[in-house]
Amino acid sequence: MNYFCASKKSVLAKVKYQFNTKSLSYERIKPGTRDRMMRFLSFAGTGIVFAALGVLIAYNTIDSPKEKQLNRELDQMRLEYDLMNQRLKQMSAVLGDLQDRDDNIYRVVFEAEPIPDEVRKAGFGGVNRYSKYKESENRDLLTETMRRTDILSKQMVIQSKSYDEIFAMIRNKAAMLSCIPAIQPVNNKDLKRMASGFGYRTDPIYKTTKFHAGMDFAATVGTEIYATGDGVIVRADADGSGYGNHVRINHGYGYLTLYGHMSKIMVRPGQKVKRGDVIGLVGNTGKSVGPHLHYEVHKNGEAINPVNFYYNDLTPEEYARMIELSGTENQAFD
Repeated sequence: MNYFCASKKSVLAKVKYQFNTKSLSYERIKPGTRDRMMRFLSFAGTGIVFAALGVLIAYNTIDSPKEKQLNRELDQMRLEYDLMNQRLKQMSAVLGDLQDRDDNIYRVVFEAEPIPDEVRKAGFGGVNRYSKYKESENRDLLTETMRRTDILSKQMVIQSKSYDEIFAMIRNKAAMLSCIPAIQPVNNKDLKRMASGFGYRTDPIYKTTKFHAGMDFAATVGTEIYATGDGVIVRADADGSGYGNHVRINHGYGYLTLYGHMSKIMVRPGQKVKRGDVIGLVGNTGKSVGPHLHYEVHKNGEAINPVNFYYNDLTPEEYARMIELSGTENQAFD
């Protein structure tokens, strides 16, 4: 009878042996087909597990050639969008300078109202205007770029229309210059007829300080009165709150002039006049304490100092003297 001892492994060969009681020696155990199969499956399973782990790690940490190419293209796109935003910023600064020149130089020269900020900087309607970018990985970059592009585009359109208006003003500059009041309303080369200026003056009747909305020119009754710019007569009557016989001329471009206390009116409402045309004669009608012409200039409905509009018939020295005389505080004639 054979008695077998427990299996024994060789450290080096990793081979199993059993003890034969008949021969009193250890004999090598040859593994069967099943053992070899199990051993193979064990090694294969372990290999598959480690291979799967390796593929998973590589997939999540190492980019494929196609992914590397896409990442390079994405980085290039981001760079181009950054450059585009820098260019948009520069263009916006240039446009801002053009807008400033338009409002504060060109439109001032042609006496046009500046374009309101709410018109220049008006936004775009619709909350979903840029919703098509919301699924994009770079939605913030795309949205901001398109928003700035749209705003710049709209502002450029507004500026272009403004320049069209200015070009039209340039073409009409000669007509505008002929309409703006630019001479004295009476012959006053020696400046001795300037009696009272614009501002607070003493009322000749009530002896109180009162705002005098024009200038008074002392002259004898019958002295000719001239239209100070081209325009249309809008009023010629004696119903003028103390102005007596008076004429009002609409010159366009926001300007209106008034001539008061006439002894005779020589024009009629609706009549067109040219600068220098005689429109009436100096008198002493209405609220007046002596023969004189009361002359006013209005811009956009507001009375302004007429002394600023005598540049066409005075030398610089005479103009300086006129300003000095008009600033003297004295008693008005009306």
